[in-house]
Amino acid sequence: MCQWHPDGSQEKNHIGATFFLMMTTAAVGILVGGLLVGGAFWTTRRSRRHRALRKQHFPEKWETILKKHVGHYEILPERLRRDLRGHIQIFLDEKSFEGCGGLEVTEEMKVTIAGLASMLLLNRKTHNYPDLKTVIIYPSGYKVENTSSNGITVSEEQQGRLGESWDHGTVVLSWSDVTLGAHNIEDGHNLALHEFAHQLDQEHGVANGVPMLERKSRYTTWARVLSAEFERHQKRTNKGKRTVIDGYGATNPAEFFAVTTETFFEKPHQLKSKHPELYAELKKYYHLDPVEWTEGVVIPEVSGEIPAWVMKGHEDDDGKGADE
Repeated sequence: MCQWHPDGSQEKNHIGATFFLMMTTAAVGILVGGLLVGGAFWTTRRSRRHRALRKQHFPEKWETILKKHVGHYEILPERLRRDLRGHIQIFLDEKSFEGCGGLEVTEEMKVTIAGLASMLLLNRKTHNYPDLKTVIIYPSGYKVENTSSNGITVSEEQQGRLGESWDHGTVVLSWSDVTLGAHNIEDGHNLALHEFAHQLDQEHGVANGVPMLERKSRYTTWARVLSAEFERHQKRTNKGKRTVIDGYGATNPAEFFAVTTETFFEKPHQLKSKHPELYAELKKYYHLDPVEWTEGVVIPEVSGEIPAWVMKGHEDDDGKGADE
């Protein structure tokens, strides 16, 4: 069975940069309320269970899969590799996977997706995507019915998608595009990182480019920096200029956060050089500094050949970007 009915679209209309500023107040209120209402018993019980899962044996064949498909794995410091393996144990225990479009979900797919999703959880306190229940996987890009209205007439059309993230506990991914992103960790494009960044953004209920931050005081700086960077990115993109950050990030604040997350992990040197304040904010949020992992390091080629049909449409992407 492969039935799911999204209640809205991650593809939103243009939203001004001040949206960051408006939504931070709401996010702070939700954060404080959630902490008060959440309940210490639930948190303690969940934490105890997570610690037990982390202690379980990590199969050698899973590590082989990570080396084959998760390009970042072998350049991570050992302490972060251990952390990643622990998060993968939790992810695979708590989340279900479902194949669509005739796809049979394999262990390789589960471990790969869990590994990529867990990259965003390293080195910090996290609830391991508490709202996420199901990962739906298509063999490649897929189409969904989209209904729109202008107030007078209602129209329906099919839209092509590579992935989606919903606030009701579902992530949808194209396996061929997950593979493509996992095999090239220098082009700034990683579908899994993108969609799971949306999940982080949706932990307070709505994707708005303002994820749950550790302290109330952090929201003001986040809003100032992200608003300015988003506005700058929109202006450059609208003028057709090349940027380190993919142009899709100019869509709205939610997409800007997801796209800059991809850039942070895959083009850290360029992002830090061209957008130092933005890099600093993401570094504080993720508690990671990818520049340190890649300083003077030759990025290893992951094993396993990428089929030619997967590469179609990506031949001209040099992954360098510009912000001149």
